Amino acid sequence: YQHDGCPSYYAHVVRQVLFKQFPNRWIGCGGEFLWPPRSPDLTPLEYFLWDALKDMVHREPTITPENMKERIREAFSMLATETIQSAASSLINKLHQCSNVNGYHFEHLR
Repeated sequence: YQHDGCPSYYAHVVRQVLFKQFPNRWIGCGGEFLWPPRSPDLTPLEYFLWDALKDMVHREPTITPENMKERIREAFSMLATETIQSAASSLINKLHQCSNVNGYHFEHLR
């Protein structure tokens, strides 16, 4: 599990659940493995998921908040497991790229 640094996720009760559900396997502030809080190029939610969902949700104009919520639910249900796994797997390559430049910006090096 990778924690994205949101302050509400750092609450003691949240960390207790993470330690219980993902013992020695979660990444983030207060976890076994520290992670920079603002590293969107190393966070699958940032470099893949939000843009993919945004594209699906906003294909047509939404009319009401309920309509928006339904579109978001539909977009999540349309994501293929293979697509999600591919995005997560690409993290390994991104980590190597980051390591090769000693933690500096690397997205421009493609």
